[in-house]
Amino acid sequence: MKILVCISNVPDTTSKINFTDGDTKFDTNGVQFVINPNDEFGLTRAMWFKEKQGAIVHIATVGGPSVEPTMRKALAIGADEAFRINTEPTDGFSVAKQLAEVVKNGSYDLVIGGRESIDYNGGMVPGILASLTNMNFINSCINLEIDGNNVTAVREIDGGKEKLSSALPLVVGGQKGLVEESDLRIPNMRGIMMARKKALTVVEPIDAIKATEDKKFDKPAPKGQVKLADSVDQLVDLLHNEAKVI
Repeated sequence: MKILVCISNVPDTTSKINFTDGDTKFDTNGVQFVINPNDEFGLTRAMWFKEKQGAIVHIATVGGPSVEPTMRKALAIGADEAFRINTEPTDGFSVAKQLAEVVKNGSYDLVIGGRESIDYNGGMVPGILASLTNMNFINSCINLEIDGNNVTAVREIDGGKEKLSSALPLVVGGQKGLVEESDLRIPNMRGIMMARKKALTVVEPIDAIKATEDKKFDKPAPKGQVKLADSVDQLVDLLHNEAKVI
């Protein structure tokens, strides 16, 4: 089985977020980038298939040279080979178009991506990718088992879970539950040293239209001043007369 894991390079959730050019562009200065958490769950599941079923695991990322440290971490975790599509990820449709070209050229059986990235939360790339490659698609996947070409999956739905059967080739939009946080792997020194020798191929992008455009970003309003109540009576009075919620 040949697996491609799509990796997004996203800001660490502890990073301070700012914008430039009139709040139209994300300011990357001083920001630490990491593997998108939903993608990392997928990568860890792919490692399970590699160890249990002998799968070959590749990763692909759309981005410039700055994303390569994140890709090297994925290689250190255990991926066999990496592809960097040499263009900036401007929107979900163009990213899916670039990844679809890698999928078609690589003849992959299984493509795993995160349900969404934690930077723009578009949640569109896996579905568009499945459509462009004419592959089956399961989103919000929290469990995945493969026996030959037969797939059994569980996905999260409103108010519960849904068990599905499908077949390879398949695109999966994964999330927490595909593996647990305790299953995530920290690269060890041996993995880091081996990652330096693994192939990281730069692929030139195809022509792809930008279907959407970011016009402006607004940061959340700062929190208001906190007022502490000294008694239950004062709390009730504040909630009634000032907050007007009771």
